[in-house]
Amino acid sequence: MRIGTIATALLAGAVITGCVDRKPATVAFSAEEAAFIKKTGTGVITGHAFRTKPSGVVVNAAGQVVRLVPATAFARERFASFYGKGKYVPHANYPREDEVDPGYSEYTRTTKAEANGRFAFDKVAPGTYFLTTQVIWGEETAFTREGGSVYDSVTLTGKETEPVQVILSGN
Repeated sequence: MRIGTIATALLAGAVITGCVDRKPATVAFSAEEAAFIKKTGTGVITGHAFRTKPSGVVVNAAGQVVRLVPATAFARERFASFYGKGKYVPHANYPREDEVDPGYSEYTRTTKAEANGRFAFDKVAPGTYFLTTQVIWGEETAFTREGGSVYDSVTLTGKETEPVQVILSGN
């Protein structure tokens, strides 16, 4: 009986904390390294955020917040810990607790995806960035939902004459 109780407790702990093995941060956030995001540039990033269900139906990131994050050492470590080697994390695997340096969010830009999953950032300074959002579906009151978080990276040189296109699909 005691072994069953321990196994139940371990299983409940795994469900509560998710299945992502997050490593503690080894790199501190640096406002100086991220400062380029606050400069006004001439770059434009446009994109489409979506996931394709196993049935082939496309779900857009309608109304979801899209984040533009400077690809600093801190952000690189954070994205590698969250996404591993992929560009998609299922909603069920999100970490439940995430303490982040408060300055990190001050050095990001956000916009909302339109109903068709399209988004844009203008006046972007040269640099390398991560773009990330969620594409989730299912009943909001359900215990689990489908879809998850997607990301990709982009580099602007400052010499672009056309918008840089990004697809956030997790592929």
